[in-house]
Amino acid sequence: MVTYKWEAGGIQKNHTLQNKSPPPSLHGARAYCTHFVNSDIPKPTMIVLEKCNQDILDYVEEFRDFSQMVLSRLAGLNSYKAEVKNEVENLLTRIERAQRDIDYFGSVTDSNTCIEVHEDLVKQQLLEEAEEKKKLKLMLNASCDHMLAGIKSLKIVKKTGDKHGSWMKDPGKKHTKIYLLNGSVNNVILEFENIMTFMEDNHTLKARRVTLPSPWEGTGHIIYQGFLFYHRYGSLNEIIKFNIPKRKITDQMLLPGAGRVPAYQLSPSTKIDLAIDEQGLWAIHAEPETGGNIVITKINHITMAVEHAWDTSCSSKDAEAAFMACNMLYVVYNFPSGGTSRIQCVYDVLAAVNTYEIPVLHFPKRQGSHSTIHYNPKEKQLFAWGDGSQIIYKLHTKPKV
Repeated sequence: MVTYKWEAGGIQKNHTLQNKSPPPSLHGARAYCTHFVNSDIPKPTMIVLEKCNQDILDYVEEFRDFSQMVLSRLAGLNSYKAEVKNEVENLLTRIERAQRDIDYFGSVTDSNTCIEVHEDLVKQQLLEEAEEKKKLKLMLNASCDHMLAGIKSLKIVKKTGDKHGSWMKDPGKKHTKIYLLNGSVNNVILEFENIMTFMEDNHTLKARRVTLPSPWEGTGHIIYQGFLFYHRYGSLNEIIKFNIPKRKITDQMLLPGAGRVPAYQLSPSTKIDLAIDEQGLWAIHAEPETGGNIVITKINHITMAVEHAWDTSCSSKDAEAAFMACNMLYVVYNFPSGGTSRIQCVYDVLAAVNTYEIPVLHFPKRQGSHSTIHYNPKEKQLFAWGDGSQIIYKLHTKPKV
């Protein structure tokens, strides 16, 4: 039995409760609790205990809610961190390009401005600009002196696979292997010994299957010197370099500014379109900051480093594909419902050609659309995928003027 007395400092307990073990049954437990509640503990004490117990329960509930809120916000912060990192990288890229534009416009500012520039400084700026152009031409091998004059003919090699896909040869190798990459999201490459094997009715039975560790996104992948370069599915702008013979990833990179909008309005699954020409590896994409215009980036295929980037005047609106040939970008346009494809915008990275005077070049005979058009610099042909058909276009070229 416990007795209490009231003092100025509060309730004082004289001695402890006798030890009582609650009965095992539920009925016995209730009787025990009733006996305990009806014991001679003063009611004010009971009220205080009950209030204390309720306060503890409320605190536990509030703490549980607070813990869940903190965990939720921590998960959100990780997501925000990745987004902010991407935005910062994109911003830095835009700042670098803006700085180059500022430097350029500063060097050609009208001499009538109120700022007096010393003649020696102007000469130095002009020399630096000429040196930069010289380095750029050396990097891009200015001996590449031809341009597209027309598309002579087409050959539909086969009709197999989905509406969207990509097929190609490796222009960096001597072999005649054909590679088929079906669909806009997949992780299996089909490799054929030659084009005759590919054209056979049971071609898939004779193909060597190469499985990638992660799938591709879009149809803008390319094979060069034994490596597949592709935009990794689920990533914003990660480009994977995959060694086909060894079947392993050897490198990867992030392409600044890419991946937020489709490279071409009529091919929405392709955010990054990779291309090969006489100078090596390029990336083609569009950016919101350029008003949807296309941006091209020269990439070192060995180190996977960005060498240079250009904001072009070619719009991605109504575009379905594009390709690089001899340092020049050719953008292919069409109608949303399909029709005759046409090259309507050309951009020369070396500014050696007045591209505004180039006439519109139409693709011959065929009505439909393309999900991929790749230039093969070794054969000087276009390998295209149109509505499930694998097509080769032969080209007519002329010297740059």
